[in-house]
Amino acid sequence: MARMQVSYRIAAPAPTVEARAAALALEQSVECPLAAVREARVRREVVGEVVSIVPDGPDAHRVDIALALETVGDDAGQLLNMLFGNASLQPDVRLLDVRWPDGLPALPGPRFGVAGVRARLGRAHGPISCSALKPQGSSVGELARLAYLQAAAGIDLIKDDHGLADPPSAPFEARVPAIQAAVARANRDTGGRCVYAPNLSGGGRKLARQAALCREAGVGAVMLCPLVVGASNMAELVEDGLDVPVLAHPALAGVGRIAPALLFGGLFRLFGADMVIFPNQGGRFSYDAATCRAIAAACAAPLGPHAPVLPVPAGGMTAARVGEMADFYGPDVVVLVGGALLAADDPAQAMADFVRAVRCAGEMR
Repeated sequence: MARMQVSYRIAAPAPTVEARAAALALEQSVECPLAAVREARVRREVVGEVVSIVPDGPDAHRVDIALALETVGDDAGQLLNMLFGNASLQPDVRLLDVRWPDGLPALPGPRFGVAGVRARLGRAHGPISCSALKPQGSSVGELARLAYLQAAAGIDLIKDDHGLADPPSAPFEARVPAIQAAVARANRDTGGRCVYAPNLSGGGRKLARQAALCREAGVGAVMLCPLVVGASNMAELVEDGLDVPVLAHPALAGVGRIAPALLFGGLFRLFGADMVIFPNQGGRFSYDAATCRAIAAACAAPLGPHAPVLPVPAGGMTAARVGEMADFYGPDVVVLVGGALLAADDPAQAMADFVRAVRCAGEMR
């Protein structure tokens, strides 16, 4: 009987926490009163079991609950559901961590990981530079022009803005081949190895069509927002032979109370991400240094047979912070600077300076 041990933080004082933990164990397993569970096997092997309760601050406790892995199957969305589905509707509960049994759910995990991404980008060591194509509403021609500038400057990885899906101003079927052609031309002109990652979006059929178009165009990576397109859709794409590194974007990650290290470094990694974007400390978002350090550690931590993946701290970063970020995260990091480069008086020079800063950071550490 394989069980995953799931840690929650429950905002409940000592006199009530045992009853609250028992209710949560039922909610996240059989979702009915224990009296309704009549089969002995279900009571023994499927009903959630409270393993431990320890204080975690004033009037709060960390509760570990063992949940049956059989309830997950091999589906990424169902894994999210069994970890936090109904509990996410209860404002006193936060999902903290999962300790896996010997067998993990049969999810794809990263196909490339740190080593594979480095091989694809031709960047054997040191931090990796990344930028984004913005803003929304830009034409295909303008986005391709920006992509050429970024690639010619030596940026390793160029991604679509996560809001750039399939708009009338830059339809996916026109945008992706044009940008890929611009990046390929810059690579020929400079001898570079820049890779473009278009943003895949939509339902299952649309995602499959977009993935096929990416293969035809010869793109070297893709980006997905797991919580927008759905964890199951993302995992199926990876399983069905996407065959390029996957960059995961954190859009919607703030709507649930899931510990960022678990979500980005654990679950997104299981779904098939090779690189994981998250809000860096001191940017437009509220993550602190401890949270960022925990995410990076989770990206590198053992996870069954799955390779470590690259953290991608982002969110209002500037080239001036490259050295600081390299010191904080170490060499296995993708440094993402987007709007700050495009807003510079001389964007091409700003891009070249950014690349130089990333390279220098790699040489000095």
